[in-house]
Amino acid sequence: MNVLINRFGRVKLRIRNVNPFYLANCNQRLFWTLKTQFRSFSNNKTCKPQNFTDYESIKQQYKPQVPEYFNFARDILDKWSEMEKAGSRGSNPAFWWLSEHGQEVKWSFQDLDIYSKKVANVLSDACDLQLKDRVIVILSRVPEWWLINIACIRTGTVLIPGTTQLTATDILHRLQASKAKCIITDDSLVDAVDLVASKCSSLKVKVTISHTQRGGWINFQDLFRNAKEYHKCANTKSLDPMAIFFTSGTTGTPKMALHTHCSYGMGLTVNGRYWLDLTPSDVMWNTSDTGWAKSAWSSFFSPWIQGACVFVHQMPRFDSKIILEVLSTYPITTFCSPPTVYRMLVQNNVKSYRFKSLQHCVSAGEPMNPEVMVTWKKQTGLDIYEGYGQTETVLICATFKGMKIKPGSMGKPSPAYNVQIVDDNCNVVPPEVEG
Repeated sequence: MNVLINRFGRVKLRIRNVNPFYLANCNQRLFWTLKTQFRSFSNNKTCKPQNFTDYESIKQQYKPQVPEYFNFARDILDKWSEMEKAGSRGSNPAFWWLSEHGQEVKWSFQDLDIYSKKVANVLSDACDLQLKDRVIVILSRVPEWWLINIACIRTGTVLIPGTTQLTATDILHRLQASKAKCIITDDSLVDAVDLVASKCSSLKVKVTISHTQRGGWINFQDLFRNAKEYHKCANTKSLDPMAIFFTSGTTGTPKMALHTHCSYGMGLTVNGRYWLDLTPSDVMWNTSDTGWAKSAWSSFFSPWIQGACVFVHQMPRFDSKIILEVLSTYPITTFCSPPTVYRMLVQNNVKSYRFKSLQHCVSAGEPMNPEVMVTWKKQTGLDIYEGYGQTETVLICATFKGMKIKPGSMGKPSPAYNVQIVDDNCNVVPPEVEG
């Protein structure tokens, strides 16, 4: 990986000498870890297994090795499905979705197995997508988004998520830059896509998940209903492309950041196991929009690597009171949101809500205001653990459980990276003066 430089005041953060294989967490050790979790959870379903004891134990446990072939759907999700069939995971759903009107969808890993294979057949058959073809998916927080994500991994096609706030110009840039063969969205963006589609020679297939029929568009619902449940997973290599995320474009035109099957599918074990501290008994709620890499981090890979439940609230518009009501009503154990959301939450009378299940709060995306952390702690009794990473990486630095929380600090380096502080002249700052 190229040297990554980011400025914090008058110092810089540099990640040095990162081997591409080092992005992934493990191969045999990962599956040993999964088996250990299965065993611990089935033997004592009332006690949450301990992922680590302290920061030093994290560094000792992390021994990344990458197999030649790896596919997250086959090697992780389907393994959890098999354990469910054997009665070794417990009754916690794998996916729990709540609509803005209160309707619920609960899927087990076995359900995800069946439904995602049907979607994989839609992509392979009706859409005629082949290995490494690129698929742009622009959907809000709807269950189809998760199934399509899994299906793209199963078929070896390259997923390119996009936020629903994209304009026609934004969509044109992404279609032309990525040379995507297929785009999947809903009625809200059909007209915007049609406006620019003629300028995108690579685009061959347009799919809408809406129930209405549109000329020139394939209807996902009809195809899904009639699709076969059997699908043979693509035998993808660990370093084959899996997903492309467009950056936010804060310093210019949004750029493509590519991730392989192992870099997120295995590498995000660092996030799920150590920063989020998830187990199969946990229910994880991350409020990120589906168009950003943070959603892949905490609403997809990290929880499911650990066998935890992904909780989703559709919430088309931000409402701090809805978030507080959901946290107090549903058995959410782990909550992740950017500092801006926490700042809005503490403007309410948080003490009037009782979070019966919430145990762990984390935040990323921007620096956390120390006053917000203090107020949240006073009102809930819970600390907020910050994490830092980029679209191109997994977790770089974080405050892990058991560490002293220092306001204004990103915590300590993730074991995935060699992190050093450098001055304005790119000289490494000795550890004794880093503080």
